[in-house]
Amino acid sequence: MRASRLFLGFIVLTTTAFLFSGCIKQEKYDDVKLRNRSQQQRIDALESEFNVTKLKLAQTEKQLAEAAENCSASTETLREKAEALQEDIDKKTALIIKMQGELVHGRAALSPELANALQKFAAANDMIEFDEATGTVKFKSDLLFEKGSDIVAAEATGLIQKLCQIINSKDAEGFDIVIAGHTDDIPIRKSDTMVQHPTNWHLSVHRAISVEKIMETSGVNPKRISVRGFGEFRPIEANKANKKGNPKNRRVELYLVPAGA
Repeated sequence: MRASRLFLGFIVLTTTAFLFSGCIKQEKYDDVKLRNRSQQQRIDALESEFNVTKLKLAQTEKQLAEAAENCSASTETLREKAEALQEDIDKKTALIIKMQGELVHGRAALSPELANALQKFAAANDMIEFDEATGTVKFKSDLLFEKGSDIVAAEATGLIQKLCQIINSKDAEGFDIVIAGHTDDIPIRKSDTMVQHPTNWHLSVHRAISVEKIMETSGVNPKRISVRGFGEFRPIEANKANKKGNPKNRRVELYLVPAGA
């Protein structure tokens, strides 16, 4: 009888510990989500200021060009204003990148089998990078798409299909996929391109959708996929001056996140 009671007590203690551990994990996850939401709000506000500064710079550069044509005495003043605005933009860009890097990725850890499969996949392909810490698979858009196009290159299509084999495996069944498109700051200028993609916002989203279509036809349940586009506003490195871009900012990223998150 005493042994039975001890055994029953062990079960109760074990169950209680398990439930308590689950509560702690949920509290930590909720706390991470709250911190992320606050950090993202700060990033969004900073990006808004960034866009206002870019508009002011464009206006100043226009005034500078007009002043240069008229040999105005105010040319030097306008040039100094433009330089100050560009410096402010560079600082905001660096701060946005820093703050994005500080975002806590509240996700379930990848299993060793899934992480290993993704690492091997990236190591075998030059156009792909994998970051286990954030669960990110990054495609370099310069190799994924033609310039100004959302049509996926044939070679890249094959790689996406191979990635889908990993995503459809048992090891990845607890994860959804977020596809995020990014561009550099080179504006859309060609009239035939603008018909399909009026802005970099459109181009980034359309490229993410093109990747989603391939994944869907490769057997990935569309309920597991979401699509986002950030245009030029989430650079990983500063773009060159005068809207000359940076190849590293032209990319498509896939995030593995907990199912239903």
